[in-house]
Amino acid sequence: MDKDKIFATKKEKVTPFRFNKAVTLVFDDMLNRSVPLYQESIQRQAQLTKYFYQKKTRIYDLGCSHGNLGIRILNEIKESSFSMVAVDSSVPMVEKYSKRLKLYTACSNVDLVCGFLENVKIKNASVVLINLTLQFLKPETRDDLIKKIYKGMAPGGVLLLTEKIIQASSQFDALQLNFYDRFKRENGYSQLEISQKRDALEKVLIPDTIQIHEDRFSKAGFSSFDVWLKWFNFASMMAIK
Repeated sequence: MDKDKIFATKKEKVTPFRFNKAVTLVFDDMLNRSVPLYQESIQRQAQLTKYFYQKKTRIYDLGCSHGNLGIRILNEIKESSFSMVAVDSSVPMVEKYSKRLKLYTACSNVDLVCGFLENVKIKNASVVLINLTLQFLKPETRDDLIKKIYKGMAPGGVLLLTEKIIQASSQFDALQLNFYDRFKRENGYSQLEISQKRDALEKVLIPDTIQIHEDRFSKAGFSSFDVWLKWFNFASMMAIK
């Protein structure tokens, strides 16, 4: 696994964060060192996918990156007939995912699409996953995307969403940021790396509160909502149709 050193040296100008080839090469290290409970989250999402998957329906992995969650799902669901649509707008990520799929006999079950989530048609879905991705979409497009997902889901289907979040309370928000910085330092990131990456993500990653997510799901029509995993400023949620 290549080590993430993208922000290790002082930059004259920090450019907006992009999921380019350089990030793709070190993405696993970046995820494990900067997303709390990452492995736990994707493992349980794969298991939840199996639990909620309905035969003759589709699974959608929206913002699939290079396939960590998708590969877990392939290992979890053994049925040869299941269908999964995996979508990401990053060409390097999709290319890496495609190479990984060649190692799996069930790779034909995955329809890998390089494109924007907003343009994907959701049809006959029993499971839709959005893993650390909605936060990168323009806030004004998020309600419409969730509504579109709801309309394309089968009754009893589940939407699994994992996001970086903010708090409505400035006191709790500052506390969460403090502990998140501590988490990254404990995983070997320097204060320079933390600061420069934060600058790169400004106006690129725009988080919502959990209440905003819950309200968005409710307005779309989902009947129930739950936060099943939370670590300070990261949360995994589910909404059922």
